[in-house]
Amino acid sequence: MQEDFHYYATYCAAALAGYDHGKSLEICYCAQMVDHCSRTFLKKVGGPAQAATTQLKLELMDARTDRLGLWDITGIWSSFHFLPRDLYADVRRGSKNYKDKFRLICGPNGDLLTDTVTLAKGKGTQAAGVAMHVLADTWAHTYFAGTPSLVINNTDAHFYELFEQEDGSFSKKKIVFSHNPSAAEDPEKGVYVGSMYQSSENSIMNLGHGRAGHLPDYSFIRYVYQPAWGDYREILKDNPSDYYCAFSQMVYALKYLRGEYECFEKDTYADEVIRPYSERIREIIRKRQVDASADWKAFGESLTKETIPAFDREAYSEEYMNAESTKKKESFLGGFLEAALRQKGMATSRIRESGNRLAGIAKVKL
Repeated sequence: MQEDFHYYATYCAAALAGYDHGKSLEICYCAQMVDHCSRTFLKKVGGPAQAATTQLKLELMDARTDRLGLWDITGIWSSFHFLPRDLYADVRRGSKNYKDKFRLICGPNGDLLTDTVTLAKGKGTQAAGVAMHVLADTWAHTYFAGTPSLVINNTDAHFYELFEQEDGSFSKKKIVFSHNPSAAEDPEKGVYVGSMYQSSENSIMNLGHGRAGHLPDYSFIRYVYQPAWGDYREILKDNPSDYYCAFSQMVYALKYLRGEYECFEKDTYADEVIRPYSERIREIIRKRQVDASADWKAFGESLTKETIPAFDREAYSEEYMNAESTKKKESFLGGFLEAALRQKGMATSRIRESGNRLAGIAKVKL
């Protein structure tokens, strides 16, 4: 997902869950910050490198792909962007290494999602925002794994967008991928940007949904494709349905974090709460645009009658940098970094407890 959903849509979800304008802004800031808290940023503000929640393209280009390097990459991407759905999935074929990679495939409503949301309970808006980023991405990044892997994340040229017809049937249009990272995407022509094929199993090009480009990040698109982990059999990805579920589940999860429910239950949604707005929400999700920020922003402002400022990565940096070393954790950004460390520690520990060594070891801060 992108800023349109992680920032503006998360603000809307927080408002519908009962948070006031200020708290909603804090939650959506932290949800979006997960996509910006790189080691480059942490070095700039003097934060702990192990709290990184993402890696910049330049960082990935220089990343090692030996065992230690892969532990680092997988620990970040599986914890925050590709949360595994089933660490104990029944995989009947392949080596242990293949099975371990297969079990890192992302998807919604897994046990790790419950762990993620419950971990955030009572730990402030920073932890709530981190959890909402992770939750939302379980829907958008379904079928891809947060580890470099050709045998899991590769796809072939079989990509078709589906268009619903008046009679309920669907027509297909071929999707073409450009491998020029600076090229503009054109949804009307079906031209998108994806990573170039690399035959190396552990190539960074085979991390997450790189081979499918930004298709998983666009709420409007329905498409069929053939993933490597599925033996290149055709599979459907219905983003409009998935994004609506993600939004509804965020509202429910945020209500839980506010204390309205004693337990967080998987596969549970706030459909009753969002029903009065469902037509507008579906309209935003289905609109053919690569950035829905303006529409989510307008919706959020209609809910709270407040202005939603543009995301500012540096909003809390000065406070953190100027704080005494013993007081940094008490700053807002310090609280975000603590939440990130807890999430990464929990997720990598659960992965390791399952017998899977691909995410390495992280210091657990629960």
